[in-house]
Amino acid sequence: MRLTPLFLLLLLTGLAVAQATPSQSPQNPCPTVVTAGKALSQIKRIYVESFGDDPISKEMQAMVVDSLTNSKVFAVTENRDKADAILKGSTLEKTSQEAHSYSDSTAVGTMHGSSSGSLYGTIPGTISGSSSASVSGTKMADATSTSSVTTANDARASVRLVNSDGDVIWTATQESKGAKYKGASADVANKIIKQLIWDVAKPKT
Repeated sequence: MRLTPLFLLLLLTGLAVAQATPSQSPQNPCPTVVTAGKALSQIKRIYVESFGDDPISKEMQAMVVDSLTNSKVFAVTENRDKADAILKGSTLEKTSQEAHSYSDSTAVGTMHGSSSGSLYGTIPGTISGSSSASVSGTKMADATSTSSVTTANDARASVRLVNSDGDVIWTATQESKGAKYKGASADVANKIIKQLIWDVAKPKT
């Protein structure tokens, strides 16, 4: 078959275009953008994971969520996938009782006594005599006693903040015996969030 000049020109042009176009082979994939987990200073939205199924752990988790929300610094989300970090923790609460007893007593006693006697006689003759005695006494006693039982509450919690890469970026442990206007668990939750706010805001050295 005889090739015309026009056909040869088209064939050569196609070969040139094919060589100039880079192939998308598995060895040269398109670059992938990797998003790293956020640092502590970048955390704005937090998911609070369950602290446990027992009543004390559930109460502590609820108080931590309440403290986070009231801080106005962080947003608490129930959507784990949309959180910047996950707050995980464990808690311990111990209740003890102390018995106190007080007693006070007072006793007063007084005793008085006297006696006298005389004897008269003549020999030979008669004998006469006289005697007298008196006794008085006072006794008074008073005793009081009081007793009381004091219940002490100790709470302790350890928490950690984990970013999307699974890296632990912050930890804290707090404990309390209770504050003036709040119980031990509420005081611990408040201390944890205050420390988190402080650590997020403090300058990096």
